[in-house]
Amino acid sequence: MADDDFRIKLTRDQALVLSDWLYHRMGTEEFDSLVNQDRAVWSPLHQIAGTLETSLVEVFMPDYAGRLDAARDRLLNSLGDVGLPIDEA
Repeated sequence: MADDDFRIKLTRDQALVLSDWLYHRMGTEEFDSLVNQDRAVWSPLHQIAGTLETSLVEVFMPDYAGRLDAARDRLLNSLGDVGLPIDEA
């Protein structure tokens, strides 16, 4: 099997929220211990996080927090009941 690149397409909102989530989770004891159960996962995680960090200009904008909140709201609105506890769905 060839070692070809693999592409994942995200909306800007998805990329912004995922980038922020990874930034806050990577390096925490809980997250790192989970990933360390299969250390090979670090390779794609670092690739994804690095690509997001270098591609999203929003992280350097003064209104980053507002942009992130708006992106999070748009994504939540598009999810419907996905991820809600059964009694809230």
